[in-house]
Amino acid sequence: MEGRCQSVLATLVVLAGLAACGSGNEIIEGPQNITVLKGSEARFNCTISQGWKLIMWALKGTVVLSITPTESIITNDHFTSASYEEGDNFISEMIIHDVQLSDAGQIKCSLQNSDRDGSAFLSVQVMGPLLTPESSLVVIVDEPCNVTCRASGWTPLPDLSWEIGVPMSHSSYYSIPEPKDLQSAVSILTLTPQGNGTVTCVAEMKGLYVQKSVTVNLTVVQLPLDSIDKPGTSLPTWAIVLLAVSLSLLFILIVVLIIIFCCCVSRREKKESSYQSEIRKSASVKTNKDTSGTKLKSGNENYGYSSHEPRTTKAASLPAKSSDSSFPEPCDRRQPHQGSDHHQPGPASHPQVSFRVTSPKKVRNVTLV
Repeated sequence: MEGRCQSVLATLVVLAGLAACGSGNEIIEGPQNITVLKGSEARFNCTISQGWKLIMWALKGTVVLSITPTESIITNDHFTSASYEEGDNFISEMIIHDVQLSDAGQIKCSLQNSDRDGSAFLSVQVMGPLLTPESSLVVIVDEPCNVTCRASGWTPLPDLSWEIGVPMSHSSYYSIPEPKDLQSAVSILTLTPQGNGTVTCVAEMKGLYVQKSVTVNLTVVQLPLDSIDKPGTSLPTWAIVLLAVSLSLLFILIVVLIIIFCCCVSRREKKESSYQSEIRKSASVKTNKDTSGTKLKSGNENYGYSSHEPRTTKAASLPAKSSDSSFPEPCDRRQPHQGSDHHQPGPASHPQVSFRVTSPKKVRNVTLV
């Protein structure tokens, strides 16, 4: 019994000595806040006085690395350690390899049997690609042109700027975040070039002295005088849109005019057809009236009408005078009996007097009505 009591007392004395030794250790300087890029390394230092027994590193409340005076207890290759001596002090360094966004958070360095610790914060930034639509552009001298640069997938968004290496008369740019992508931004440079050269888009991370750039080559040419007449000359977007809208409106106007013209023609044909039918009706009525009038007057004859043919025949039927008479007959010499015969009333007879003169040979016909 006495031997056992002595061993227990010895153990308690050793533990008390260890606790006393550990209680004298302290963290002189804890880790500092740092910001790193995704995929790089993050290093945190913790300066401790001599006599320490166990150092523990925790990430967001979880111990990921333990260090004793003889070895490092590594549970994940993502976290490793290094140690340095600085006078009477000991420096413990934790290294995080291939930092990811999930590593961002609080880092804590602590000692066993000590209430004191040192903490810091790890910030992770993401540098995405920096792109331009084309690596080279052909522009017109003294004509404004635009050069676009896009930073995609950056956290946080970078500061975008331009470095101009061409002779120009005017330049300006502006940068805006894309509304549909919170990790992307666009910068547009507007300049009026006067010669060949380059323009460089520069993206700089906030809080870090790192940047990325992309260069665009500008080739300046003269505007041909006949470029407007060439069939291959391209129009600006606004001109194409305006032309398309104008053609559409013109087409609609033509269709409306055609419809109106067809309606007018159809109405006119209807009016003409009705008018012609009325004319035909009136003409037929007038024809019927004329026909009935003619039938009523057909019973009356004109007794004073006579053609020349019967007169000639009757004159020829008169008795011929002797041709050997050398003197003409007197004009007042008539035959009373023949005159009475000629004046007999009749519907077809007309009084006629004939004179026959032998010299000169002339025939005169007189018709008395």
